[in-house]
Amino acid sequence: MGPTLDDDPVNGATQPQEDPTRAVRRRLEAEIVIVLGLSLGASALYAVINLVGKLTAGPPLSAQRATVNSSASPRPYLDLSYQLAGIAVTLVPVLLVLWLLAEPAGDLARSAVRALGLDGASPLRDLLHGAALAAVIGLPGLGLYVVGRELGITVTVVASALEEYWWTVPVLILQAVKNALIEEVVVVGYLLTRLRRLGWPTWASFATSAVLRGSYHLYQGFGPFLGNAVMGLVFAEYFRRRGRVMPLVIAHTLLDVVAFVGYQLFAGALGLS
Repeated sequence: MGPTLDDDPVNGATQPQEDPTRAVRRRLEAEIVIVLGLSLGASALYAVINLVGKLTAGPPLSAQRATVNSSASPRPYLDLSYQLAGIAVTLVPVLLVLWLLAEPAGDLARSAVRALGLDGASPLRDLLHGAALAAVIGLPGLGLYVVGRELGITVTVVASALEEYWWTVPVLILQAVKNALIEEVVVVGYLLTRLRRLGWPTWASFATSAVLRGSYHLYQGFGPFLGNAVMGLVFAEYFRRRGRVMPLVIAHTLLDVVAFVGYQLFAGALGLS
């Protein structure tokens, strides 16, 4: 259906009126661009630039490093303040997408978390599924990292370079939860829901979500890009089948807690730092 004509109440001329269906599509497309531009789309852009910088720096990727969690200040409580502020600010897009997905009537927060399966309706099942997903993703992911290092397409990933304070491990756990929430809510729950509403085929939605997930890990090299893209496909299929993000958040949190806290506690003993 093309545009229709309607009288202009100001000058009496006829003006084209946009097809409501097309208007909704344009609004949703703009919404997706804005949400990603405020969150993981921006991270992907910076990661690509970072990778270009590494590739043109001279040394091979295998001789370079990427630090995931680093100190922001040598002063302990200032560093803690920066860490907590960064976590809080990063989670704002999660609140934004929950608001955008919420039903206009009733309890907004409850309707949004229920729509994404981010609620506590099935805690034991979510925990078991999350642990199983973490196991399925974790070991192959570690293998891809090792292979990438051997091939020279992956940098040395320093999971934590925080100084050792009483708050270091709790902050690393919070960082893991933060990463899980923003990635699974935005890249899986929100993005796949919106692309489905736009009528995208499943394969295209899955590919977009997976490539985006891999892209904001490109600062670590090509191995992590591939590993995270595969993880994105697995998580997208789980969401399609189950309609629940919570198990994905649990799985992602477990993976990052093991990586972050494990590195912080044992890197020195293993000669990794």
